[in-house]
Amino acid sequence: MFLEFFYLLRARGLDVSINEWMTLEEALNKGLAKASLTGFYQLCRSILIKTESDYDKFDQVFAEYFKGVETPDDLPEEFWKWLEESDHERDLDDLGAQELFAMELDELLQMFEERINEQKEKHDGGCYWIGTGGTSPMGRGGYHPSGIRVGGKSRHKTALQVAGERNFKDFREDTILDIRSFQMAFRKLRQYSSRVDGEEKELDIDKTIDETCDNGGMLTLAYEKPRKNTVKVLLLIDSEGSMLPYSRLCNRLFQAVSRSNHFKDLKIYYFHNAIYDQLYTTPHCKIRDSVDTTWVFNRLDSDYKVIFVGDAAMAPSELYRPGGNAIIGLFNRETGMEWFQKFKKRFKKQIWLNPIEKKSWEWTYGAQTIHDIGEVFPMYELTLDGLEKGIKKLLVK
Repeated sequence: MFLEFFYLLRARGLDVSINEWMTLEEALNKGLAKASLTGFYQLCRSILIKTESDYDKFDQVFAEYFKGVETPDDLPEEFWKWLEESDHERDLDDLGAQELFAMELDELLQMFEERINEQKEKHDGGCYWIGTGGTSPMGRGGYHPSGIRVGGKSRHKTALQVAGERNFKDFREDTILDIRSFQMAFRKLRQYSSRVDGEEKELDIDKTIDETCDNGGMLTLAYEKPRKNTVKVLLLIDSEGSMLPYSRLCNRLFQAVSRSNHFKDLKIYYFHNAIYDQLYTTPHCKIRDSVDTTWVFNRLDSDYKVIFVGDAAMAPSELYRPGGNAIIGLFNRETGMEWFQKFKKRFKKQIWLNPIEKKSWEWTYGAQTIHDIGEVFPMYELTLDGLEKGIKKLLVK
């Protein structure tokens, strides 16, 4: 079954074994794909693909093999006609009513199927039907903090799912990072851990193999001193404002870092757009939850590895002007850029992770401040590839 697909996966460089393929066939015989191409895609990826770094390659092979195949998951043809008849779009700054809430994927997909069965006509600018320019969680050209984008181009980067051109090409654009992806990347910081003085009591696998080979195949156990975590991390997360569309992504990052046991010490603070006299202990950036930035400076030594997370997009005055602090009631005598320069001098290693796609940095809102902050700190896209590059930068001695 689908043998050509199996051979294509291997021809494109994916390591798929016969045993894994037989497991896939067994799962198909048990009906786990639920007669759906989407279900088949998810089943294949969970069984055949071993690492997140191969997801994009798998998606491209899947799209190549099944290109043009229509599935029961597709929207009926009349929906595509309704959507194509309208070019209604909300202004990018119009984020709709504040009572909009994020939805979980299972609930969203169930609602999507219900709307397909209920809807009988074209609809624009609303909050319920599949249409354009509204605040419904399904459609395009509007705004919802988490929904299904039906065709069109991404604007706010908040969609949980994309119903594209019915040929699975949008799977290749899936840049969602889960908690495990973050954890796997942060594990690489363990390379900074040092060996403590004391008895050699941890089994050294590589050395055991080498000495066993040198000993003619007779097992020779080799031990090493235990490793102690020496990595100290200061995580600074931009919150509120233009970062709201990325709050779910930042929450995954926060959970991954909080659960990690790879650090000797971890400090997490929040800021809004730029750093001024105060940092915050909660993402709401309220004055009552603030701490003095100078106090943080004096408390932490220069060995802390600093990771900024933010879109770096703001009005130039917020970065370069005294009093540019956007929080009412707080006046900063030192500019945001001066504070960033202080961090650059104070700590030995810093990186900046930006959730905006790198290809948009030169023209999106805040392009000037993104460029200027990128001149101070090495800036990477907040994708799996960008995160791994950033971690490698922190590892350079």
